[in-house]
Amino acid sequence: MSSKTLYKGFTMIDGTGGKPVSNAWFLVEDRTLVKIGKGDELSSTKDVNVVNLDGKVVMPGLINSHVHITMEPVGDPFSLLMSESLAKTALRGVANLKKHLLAGTTYFRDLGAPGGVDLALWDSVNEGLIQGPEFLASCKVVTMTGGHGWPMGREADGPNETMKAAREQLKAGADVIKIMATGGVMTEGVEPGSPQLSMEEMKAAVTEAHKAGKKTASHAQGTEGIKNAILAGIDSIEHGIFLDDETIELMIEKGVYLVPTLVAPYFIVEYGVEAGVPKQAVDKSEMVMGSHMESFRKAHEAGVKIAMGTDAGTPFNFHHAAPHELKLMMDCGMTAMEALVSSTKISAELLGIDEEYGTLEAGKFADFLVLDENPLDNMDTLLDINSVYKFGELVK
Repeated sequence: MSSKTLYKGFTMIDGTGGKPVSNAWFLVEDRTLVKIGKGDELSSTKDVNVVNLDGKVVMPGLINSHVHITMEPVGDPFSLLMSESLAKTALRGVANLKKHLLAGTTYFRDLGAPGGVDLALWDSVNEGLIQGPEFLASCKVVTMTGGHGWPMGREADGPNETMKAAREQLKAGADVIKIMATGGVMTEGVEPGSPQLSMEEMKAAVTEAHKAGKKTASHAQGTEGIKNAILAGIDSIEHGIFLDDETIELMIEKGVYLVPTLVAPYFIVEYGVEAGVPKQAVDKSEMVMGSHMESFRKAHEAGVKIAMGTDAGTPFNFHHAAPHELKLMMDCGMTAMEALVSSTKISAELLGIDEEYGTLEAGKFADFLVLDENPLDNMDTLLDINSVYKFGELVK
């Protein structure tokens, strides 16, 4: 059987933001898109497998910039994670990887996991032992003593300690260093708007990551903490709940990305205490949700680079449900095309993988989705994907 496969007859949304191309085709060989065109431009299909996708829409696979692959999206994920064995956590991770892939996420960035489980999962995907999207791993988050995320973090105080904490994660094999600038919703006893690690502490960790050629991300919800993270040299602000004009201007000036994760507090409020979410998490989510959406609107209007991320694994924020984030981004001012580009091209740029992923262009890997409807007309079609291809192979 030929190693070349021609997919033809579909409408193509290539992820660049350009107009959809009707009656498109592309040729896949050795996991890669080797030729792309439309109509009858391909002169010969000799020795080529042909897949007819008439009436379908094809787009790049989703790239989720904020996932917790080892967390189960129950009412209280942290309590479950801390009470079970690492072996059980790893098995959850295997199941969650498959959920992401079948739901159209072909690459993601994991931002915090306990005990090296994320690295074991990363190795297993790359070796072909288990099926899942490729991903970047951050290992333990760097947080102050008692800071947000401390149950699965490396607690560190002072620049020397945060420097060492970052070096430890890099030594373990981290692709990205995650640093906690503020309190958060899920950790009991901390406030989302409160600054935690100082600018100097974060800068020491950022410097180590950048020296090693790695990027950084900061959980940053309150205004002061967001500003501290930006001034420390961070590459992306996660959540960004309380953005003001100054922090937005700083983000644009320094090229810092925003990963909003609008669905995280949304689902906590939607399901509530009656579904088992801790009351303190519900109360804090209700407090921040309006500001969160308004901050997104202001950042988008100002031109901040926004990459899609869901925070999957937080309460009822399911590993198969990334399209809900796109719908919320549209509710807050994005067009459907902007939401798709945020979830493909811009996320790939943030992750530093855009030379090979994120758009349907010759020379890039053949990670793509086949849809029954055009998501520009109905984003709900992403919640019921016809088929997913990873490296040109149909995911079964």
